Amino acid sequence: MSKKDNAHKTYHRNKTVTVMFLCVLIFMILIGRLVYLMVFQSEYYTQKAKELHERERTIKAARGRIIDANGEILADNRTVCTISVIHNQIEDAEEVIRVLSKELELSEEYVRKRVEKYSSIEKIKSNVDKSVGDIIRNYELAGVKVDEDYKRYYPYDSLASKVLGFTGGDNQGIIGLEVIYEEYLQGEPGTILTVTDAKGVEVSEAGEERIEPINGRDLYISLDMNIQSYATQLAIQTMETKQAESVSIIVMNPQNGELMAMVNVPEFDLNNPYTLPEGSVEGEVSEEKRQELLNAMWRNGCINDTYEPGSTFKIVTAAASLEEGVVTLQDSFSCPGYIMVGDRRIRCHKVSGHGAEDFVQATMNSCNPVFVTLGLRLGVDNYYKYFEQFGLLSKTGIDLPGEAGTIMHKKENIGQVELATISFGQSFQITPIQLAVTAASIVNGGRRVTPHFGVRAAYADGSGSQSFTYQIKENIVSKETSETMRYILEQVVENGGGKNAYIEGYRIGGKTATSQTLPRNSGKYIASFLGFAPADNPTVLAICIIKHPQGTYYGGQIAAPVIKELFENILPYLDKMDYNNKSGKNYNESHVGTEEN
Repeated sequence: MSKKDNAHKTYHRNKTVTVMFLCVLIFMILIGRLVYLMVFQSEYYTQKAKELHERERTIKAARGRIIDANGEILADNRTVCTISVIHNQIEDAEEVIRVLSKELELSEEYVRKRVEKYSSIEKIKSNVDKSVGDIIRNYELAGVKVDEDYKRYYPYDSLASKVLGFTGGDNQGIIGLEVIYEEYLQGEPGTILTVTDAKGVEVSEAGEERIEPINGRDLYISLDMNIQSYATQLAIQTMETKQAESVSIIVMNPQNGELMAMVNVPEFDLNNPYTLPEGSVEGEVSEEKRQELLNAMWRNGCINDTYEPGSTFKIVTAAASLEEGVVTLQDSFSCPGYIMVGDRRIRCHKVSGHGAEDFVQATMNSCNPVFVTLGLRLGVDNYYKYFEQFGLLSKTGIDLPGEAGTIMHKKENIGQVELATISFGQSFQITPIQLAVTAASIVNGGRRVTPHFGVRAAYADGSGSQSFTYQIKENIVSKETSETMRYILEQVVENGGGKNAYIEGYRIGGKTATSQTLPRNSGKYIASFLGFAPADNPTVLAICIIKHPQGTYYGGQIAAPVIKELFENILPYLDKMDYNNKSGKNYNESHVGTEEN
């Protein structure tokens, strides 16, 4: 054999060996891979195969209820249904389309589009009344799923609408307490797992696996439905008789910050929160305009809006002046009906002047020149210091969304005229809740409380209870100044401008206000009155604000009577409910944190 033939034969033999080696190697790799997948990855792929033949549907958790101070349920749940279809499981598509169109009052075109859609599960309609869901379930249509769900329900419709807030289609909080306490109220959803064959048809023998939902925790709040209801009636009555743009009332315990009522009329229907008031729009409106109108309807004026407080703010100027020692009760003043600050003439509401008066009388008379004098005595630095000390430059921390801050001049921009107008409540703006909290700290012994509704959260069976704590800052003013201010403000009601809030047999303190809205020539006013009782140891404080009343607009004439009527009804009620023992001293000991100022 020639060398050429041997080389050729050797080449082919080597090539054959190489091919056989590669085949054996590939075979061994495939065997190894198969062993790896079958032995070491069997659990993973078994789970994947299982998931491929499982369909998952969500079971919504029941949202926690909102419960008032007396155990009344203010926000609850109603059982509704979600109707869905699974394409591969439908046996008679035309019958499914006919039934769902009829019972759900939907167009055949709409239902057909979803029934014929290839998807694992297709939702037809949610928030369906349970009675309708039961009817559809009784048809026993293959491929149609009726899952029970929950829809938020408010038993008292519009009561405290801007406090409670409402939920959206996904049952999540949108505004109010519903959104602030979402983490407690929402709960954890469950699931329903069903097994299907290769065609996507449920295997009835396999049954279904359920992971039960965990319902949300109930929220217990300090709002008292009875007080809220009566305050709302008063506000509506006042709004109608005075043809006002709006009326707001806040009722709180000045000792611990518990809010018993917060009214903003007009309110809205919590069960139909996207329905605009009748007559609010004419014809078609853009979606942007519609949303703007809804936002205005939902707006809580007590915390979202600022205004010039007017003479109720003289409580702050008086307290700062007493604390700083620039005035005593015996100091004498003379009011000619105006005061000159630089080249500006600032008039008193009594054009002829009050004449000679001491400090107590000046407060009873709500005399602007005297309070301008006090502001000038304090000076810019001191006044600004007390503005900060009283907490007016920070938010109150109320447990509601969207709290507005104080609109105030920068310190370096406050001249003598600005200081003069600030002293009697003009040229800056605060929220009603800010005024209520600041006044509370002045009359409660000098403790700045955090206003709040939330008391605790707990599951329906009482487990998982969590109490909420709120900060209190001590030494806002001295106890002596606080006592003096309570005396002065009681005189305002007994013998001064707040006499329309006087109630025989009760010690009431308070201050009136009438402020003109900008521009000053608008002819529009805001009338208000802030009152508290009992004057020597206040356990309830209330403020009424009437925006743009028609006709008489003085706070002492139209706002003070509202607080009088409110107190006439709720003071005996609170005594009967033993409110002070229920949520006063004991509540303070366990419910708040303190901080030295």
